[in-house]
Amino acid sequence: MSGTSLDGVDAAVIETDGERILEFGPTFYRAYKDEERAVLRRALAEAVGMTDRRARPGVIGEAEALTTQTHAEVVERLLERRGIAAGDIAVVGFHGQTVIHKPQSKLTVQVGDGAALARRLGIPVVHDFRQADIQAGGQGAPLVPVFHRAIVSTIDRPHPVAVLNIGGVANVTFVDGEPDPIACDTGPGNALIDDFMRARTGAAYDDNGDVAAGGKPNQAFIDRVMKHPFFDQKPPKSLDRNAFAFDNIGLPEFSVSDGAATLSALTVAAVVRVVPHLPSPPKAWIVGGGGARNRTLMRMLAEQLAPATVETADAAGFSADALEAQAFAFLAVRSMRGLPITFPTTSGAPKPLSGGVVARP
Repeated sequence: MSGTSLDGVDAAVIETDGERILEFGPTFYRAYKDEERAVLRRALAEAVGMTDRRARPGVIGEAEALTTQTHAEVVERLLERRGIAAGDIAVVGFHGQTVIHKPQSKLTVQVGDGAALARRLGIPVVHDFRQADIQAGGQGAPLVPVFHRAIVSTIDRPHPVAVLNIGGVANVTFVDGEPDPIACDTGPGNALIDDFMRARTGAAYDDNGDVAAGGKPNQAFIDRVMKHPFFDQKPPKSLDRNAFAFDNIGLPEFSVSDGAATLSALTVAAVVRVVPHLPSPPKAWIVGGGGARNRTLMRMLAEQLAPATVETADAAGFSADALEAQAFAFLAVRSMRGLPITFPTTSGAPKPLSGGVVARP
């Protein structure tokens, strides 16, 4: 999995029948090199004008080749390091790198050649997870809620439980027993913070939230951004990574610490705003994705979501970093079995839908 934060590629092995998680296996992570990340960023900028989801002009084609290559390397390294034979892996779930996501235009593009990956690995690959849902009129996102429901069933927490993934965009899954999960994107996750840090300091992100910890949030700016109509929409709803780019939100001149604090508080404000749209306030929150490593974000969430408990996925017994990679392994098995991966309550699809395209070696 390579998410909207563009930090790197995670791979994870799980044993599952697509309904239960029988065992979490080994994981592996490889960070993108600066030059690789630059290619992906150029592809994101170029993709803004895309209308044909199959087209791969210029740097978008370069990004597809890069995405396929890096994901192949990560899978191969994981199997080699752990002594796992390719023949022991039933299927690889390959999300690809999202370069544009505009469900209102029935357009979502994840670069990455699933057929080429299957040939190289010698393992069946499920890819293009979002398109079936988009074509049926859904948002095509979020995809991981059915996995979140499965992991919540393995732990003892007071229900309802919210699983919050803070990647480039943040999304939440509401779980209350066996019914279909309710889910949506909440708003900006790490993307704005990362972009700000890169622009102002050259750092890829605010390590541990240490920079934000020394700053003061600008509440007037947060209040202005939170007037965006997205935050008043009920689930299901989803965002493109660039929906809240700097050009769209009119970022004032902040000091580095105040800017990091303000954008962190904005991420948290967006999470808090979704709570009234849920059937009832969650009693427990489990946080995964890169944001779970940001101590300032975690502190702000705990303060704003009290009296609910807030803990990282690691603290709950999962892997905060590998959670989405594990999710796409799970979704790949569901796809192979024809089980639904999106629901009216998660993506707005007209009915529970399977998805994904199977490429065989």
